[in-house]
Amino acid sequence: MTEERPDWAKRITAEREARGWNKPQFIEALRAHAERQLPGKASMLRRVHAWESGESCPDDDYRPIIAKTFGTVTAAIWPLAGNRDSDAELVAGTGMDTLEIVTRLRASSVDPAVLEGLRITVDRLCSEYPHMPADQLLVEGRAWLRRITTLLDRHLSLAHHQEILSLAGWLAALVGCVEYDSTNRPAAEATRQAALSLGEESGDAEVMAWAHEMRAWFALTRGDYRGVIAAADTGSAIAPNSRAAVQLHAQKAKAWARIGDRRQVEVALDQGRALLERMPYPDNLDHHFAVDPAKWDFYSMDCYRLLGNGQPASAAENKLAENYAQDVIRVGTDAGGVERSPMRNAEARLTLGLIAAREGDVERAVDFGEQALQGERKSLPSLLMVSRELGSTIKEQYETEPRAVEYLDHLRQLQAAAR
Repeated sequence: MTEERPDWAKRITAEREARGWNKPQFIEALRAHAERQLPGKASMLRRVHAWESGESCPDDDYRPIIAKTFGTVTAAIWPLAGNRDSDAELVAGTGMDTLEIVTRLRASSVDPAVLEGLRITVDRLCSEYPHMPADQLLVEGRAWLRRITTLLDRHLSLAHHQEILSLAGWLAALVGCVEYDSTNRPAAEATRQAALSLGEESGDAEVMAWAHEMRAWFALTRGDYRGVIAAADTGSAIAPNSRAAVQLHAQKAKAWARIGDRRQVEVALDQGRALLERMPYPDNLDHHFAVDPAKWDFYSMDCYRLLGNGQPASAAENKLAENYAQDVIRVGTDAGGVERSPMRNAEARLTLGLIAAREGDVERAVDFGEQALQGERKSLPSLLMVSRELGSTIKEQYETEPRAVEYLDHLRQLQAAAR
């Protein structure tokens, strides 16, 4: 096999080898996860060889079985081309730019074109989350939140009133996330509660579920793991078949991983994976409240990184975490080397750094740790949480090494700045 193979072929091989399976063992695992009887051993061996060499691609029948066997979703291995609308196309959708939307908001009525403009604006702001500097996104998000909420004082139909409440709820959730990224915890919690209230008033269950997901995320970065589980259970009960529920299962898995309960990690990951597998591929991969299949690998990476921390079978779990981290960086970086998902990539580099530290390579561990801290777009609470996990390992094993001392000093400075 050459390295000219398609990415999906390389991944099948990497996932199989990370689990220590030879091809017959892989076939038996496929049989265990299939809901129908698969062909005989010789036929399946030919199929697996053709898949891993890249000679043939698994068809629509085999792809979900392979993904389930590897604990992920189909589109994480075989992604579709998402619809990435440009701002120009968004404006063309309503024929209005920002100035005209604001001008018409000041008018006495709210017509369908204005509502469509608001929907597109909220969608655009949510899609700016991975890339736009946090302070700029906060200014724009808060300004539009004020504009939208002023509409509620007007004479509106019930349907328009509910939709505006819902749009305000989505925007409040976005603003709260960016406030928390910037370590403004009191403001983030107040905004999260506002999003929850707006979701309740509008009857938008998904807005309510995302408000509980924010609560779970806040609790995770504070080390309140039981709080994560409680928030995840509450949010999942409100919107059990939503994308928010997928992420709530992931937050729950991350909490169980930090508690150290491997069984509960596997249960939560499988619940989220099965739910995500049933969902259509997102139209807009940049949207903060879309859960794309590649994000599931990001969650799995986090869990296996922690499960590999000195527990039984840690070498295998380290390898799985490493594979997931490499895929996160590959998918999160375009052909020109520009990072589409800088915050996910940062945590993936910390994962690679932690594995390098466990394997005795302090230079490589520190290199990955420093790279993770360099990005302009950061979610400081999440970045610090994972950086502390790497820092603890480096301090425990390499405290007197000059490069380790330098990295730990850098980390302390970042923590002080965040406080």
